[in-house]
Amino acid sequence: MTPLDAQTAREQLSHLPAWALDSERGAISRSLRFANFAEAFGFMAQMALVSERLDHHPEWFNVYNRVDITLTTHDANGLSERDITWARAADGAYAAFTRNGG
Repeated sequence: MTPLDAQTAREQLSHLPAWALDSERGAISRSLRFANFAEAFGFMAQMALVSERLDHHPEWFNVYNRVDITLTTHDANGLSERDITWARAADGAYAAFTRNGG
């Protein structure tokens, strides 16, 4: 697996404006806030199923209503299409939680 080149990464991230690029690490990150712990945990449970389906697992951290996510592809030693796909799925899931309350 190969990492995305800088131009492709910038193009892909232009469609993911809430994600921050850490070019030194070859990773993207985002912090999400939910109404409460149950919603934050529900989001994580939903994305755990996505992670298994994609065979791609995030680095994430949860405190009460906050979920901090970092994505990188260790096999590629940087950002890959897998990270972009996971981030898109997370953005969709987060939008559903914030719109519908879970």
